[in-house]
Amino acid sequence: TSSDVLLLQMGWGDLGAFGEPSKETPNLDQMAAEGMLFLDFYTANPLCSPSRAALLTGRLPVRNGFYTTNGHARNAYTPQDIVGGIPDSELLLPELLKKAGYVNKIIGKWHLGHRPQFHPLKHGFDEWFGSPNCHFGPYDNRERPNIPVYRDWEMIGRYYEDFKIDLKTGEANLTQLYLQEALDFISKQQASQKPFFLYWAIDATHAPVYASKQFLGTSQRGLYGDAVREIDDSVGKILNHLQQLGISKDTFVFFTSDNGAALISAPTQGGSNGPFLCGKQTTFEGGMREPAIAWWPGHIPAGGVSHQLSNVMDLFSTSLSLAGLQPPSDRQIDGIDLLPVMLQGKLIDRPIFYYRGNELMAVRAGLYKAHYWTWSNSQEEHSKGIDFCPGQSVSGVTTHTQEEHTYLPLLFHLGRDPGEKFPLSFASEEYQRAVENISGLVQQHKATLVPGQPQLNVCDQAVMNWSPPGCEKLGKCLKAPESDPKKCSWPH
Repeated sequence: TSSDVLLLQMGWGDLGAFGEPSKETPNLDQMAAEGMLFLDFYTANPLCSPSRAALLTGRLPVRNGFYTTNGHARNAYTPQDIVGGIPDSELLLPELLKKAGYVNKIIGKWHLGHRPQFHPLKHGFDEWFGSPNCHFGPYDNRERPNIPVYRDWEMIGRYYEDFKIDLKTGEANLTQLYLQEALDFISKQQASQKPFFLYWAIDATHAPVYASKQFLGTSQRGLYGDAVREIDDSVGKILNHLQQLGISKDTFVFFTSDNGAALISAPTQGGSNGPFLCGKQTTFEGGMREPAIAWWPGHIPAGGVSHQLSNVMDLFSTSLSLAGLQPPSDRQIDGIDLLPVMLQGKLIDRPIFYYRGNELMAVRAGLYKAHYWTWSNSQEEHSKGIDFCPGQSVSGVTTHTQEEHTYLPLLFHLGRDPGEKFPLSFASEEYQRAVENISGLVQQHKATLVPGQPQLNVCDQAVMNWSPPGCEKLGKCLKAPESDPKKCSWPH
């Protein structure tokens, strides 16, 4: 069985199947009708890099090193000047799938470190078309370089120079390039009869949002909606391609996101997190609960809806199970195999851990979610207009100082109150029962927790994308400044 994981940045409320009113995602809605919708699916972190590291290792970021200890409960990712990246000691899904003869390709954003030792082809992927970072820029190539786009081992150009993104109109052809790469890769593997793993990690809905010409101005939701429509169209073409090649029954496809929609760029460049509180950067439901659809015709019954508590790390364990492989036994794996859920409709009892940096912020068990810490962002940042919860303020919950609730966690019943607006009374029997249960899970979790070496602590201008491999051939090498390692600053 081949498998595709389609990962991008979108909110729970961005798909028609999840209730988005403009109904502009017909292909994803059709995918849901033909497959299974997961309503309680989570990412591993409210930010991009750590959640991608979690997906590919099956491990929480605090274990795989994708966190910082520079400040308490800070979100950290891999900007150009980061020194760290995915450690060699971590075993990535494509490395393990190779043992079963899989050919592995990543299309789009890698985001697990850009220095040579972190290159995806050194960590199990056979092919890469995309970039180590997001499409930020344009930069002046003196203070900071424009971000490279790679084909396999070498860069083939840079964003804004060779891969145009018009920031005025939002026009860019990148999603079409990424789509064509996916279709070509699938055709090639089908012709050679090789099982494959395709990780399609596009970033059109990440600010600055972009779409190609034929989609610009076609959505009721502005530029963000245009980008969503193009992604929806691309997913439809990928699924259709699998069907035309006659391999859809042998290909498991999963669509999800790496974090909740970013509301800081809303409303013009932000998505919707449906009924949930806040967005990207926070451990409220809007930052961590994701749209998720599993599709495998002939195996997953059509029209299924699951309330299984699940997360991106489960895709690691599930993909290994599909390939007939066991997860590594020498380390703690946080993912579970979802095949019994998808094929037999089972429900597996397990908690969800919500981390922000080095801190366990909240835990969900069943329909109850206990917050041990609350924090949206600092008052100082908030007063500058940086708002992760625009239009939403819940007194004592969306706090602007880091508030500890370790001894009396704030408890919500997500069935009755998905928006986390009404904490349960501390005095109630319901509160005491649920918190006792969750406290036991936390103790168990902390007893086995061996934090990884933090990778997101040190930044250095000299390690930016000045002279990536292949730059000589293109005449695109830039002179790096003197090395000057510093502690990275992580305000959120």
